[in-house]
Formats: sequence, C-alpha cells, structure tokens
Amino acid sequence: MDPIATVTGPGRQRAAAATGDAAPRAVEPSTAWTEYLAAARQLDAVRRGAAAAAGEQARSAEAAREELTVVRTGLASQQERLRELGVPAISLVPSPPELTEAARSMAGGPAAVLAALRAARGWAEGAEAALAARRRFRPGSWPARARNLLVYGPFALLVPLVQVVVLAATGVGPATVAALICGLPMPAVAFVAGWIGIGRLFRVSPTERLDRTVRFGALVCLVPAVLVTAGLLLALLAG
Repeated sequence: MDPIATVTGPGRQRAAAATGDAAPRAVEPSTAWTEYLAAARQLDAVRRGAAAAAGEQARSAEAAREELTVVRTGLASQQERLRELGVPAISLVPSPPELTEAARSMAGGPAAVLAALRAARGWAEGAEAALAARRRFRPGSWPARARNLLVYGPFALLVPLVQVVVLAATGVGPATVAALICGLPMPAVAFVAGWIGIGRLFRVSPTERLDRTVRFGALVCLVPAVLVTAGLLLALLAG
C-alpha cells in the first residue's frame, strides 16, 4: 500500500473538511527565530569589525617598530656629531616635561605612536638638513686637499712674498741675495708648520685618521718658493 495514499487518504480529507481548510497551511517562521537571525548577523558584524580593528592595529604596530628603528639610527648619528661639535651630553637628553608630553601624545594606541614617530622623523630630517647646511660652511667638512690648502697655502706664500717685497724695496743687491739664501730652507719649514697646524685646527674622532695630504702639502709649499727663487736668480743675473 502506498504510504502517500495513506497519509493523503480519506481520513486526512475528512479532517481537512472538518476544520474547514481546503489545503494544508504553511508554517511561518516564529518571532524567536527572526530575532535569533538578527542577533547572529549583529554578532558577525561585530566580529568582522573587531578583526579589522585588530588587523589595523597590528599593521600600525609593525610600521611603528620600523619607524622607531629609522628614528633611533638617525638620532644616534646626530648625537655623535653634536658631541663632536662640543654640545653637552645633558642637552641631548629629553627633559621630564618632554617625556610626559610624548607619553601623552602616544596614549591613543599604535596609530598614535606611529603618527608621533613619523613627526619625530620629520624633525630629525629637518635637523639633519640644518647640520648639513652648517657643515658646508665649515672647512673641517671639506675635502682633505681643499681643507689643508687653507693651512699649507699661507705658510708656503709667506717667505716668497717677503722676498718679493725685499726685491721691490731695495732692488738687486745684498738684501736680495740674503733674502734668496734665507728662503732656500723655507719650503721645508712651511711644510712642517702646515703639518702641525692641520693637526691643531682640524679634529677627527679617535677611530679616524687625519689626512694631512703630505705629498700635496709638500708640492704646495715647494712651488711658490721655486718660482720666486727662479725669479730672484734671473733678477740677480740681469742686474
């Protein structure tokens, strides 16, 4: 016997006729089920929002760590250069009010910390640009030859200029001969004086070696003396 016929047979038809329903009525979802679905959707939205916020915080924290590494490296280099320039160490350490203000600005979480670090990096880069601008006007930061020429040059020209002045003032005579003889060892004296002066004027860190450009300095001290000596000899021979 067909089970469907059993279920939909005359007995079911008489029951339907007794209740006055011509067809079976569909069951509608209950109010509790609707509220459950709404609550589930809200919880899912909250979960997604929390996951997005956690991911954003993780990315901000990672970016803040990278930014902190860059800022620390730049500040360490700047502190070393400032100490070489004679800035007191206590001036390079933040004061308690500055630390309090910095802590207050970073109380908003990783995003606030990242923003503060980026601002600090901007200030550090501005300070680096200012230091670079000052170094351009300091001979100590120039190339070694240009820097040393400021010391070797005056010593190399001093005696030849005196010889030329003596020749111009007295003409060819005993004074010119004396100036010529006295000027013969002067290139070596000028070189030694320049070598010592470079060590006194220009300082380097203990781990570096001061480049005195010995050959260049010897050439600078020798060329003016040779030229002036040749000129004096020609003047004496002509006289």
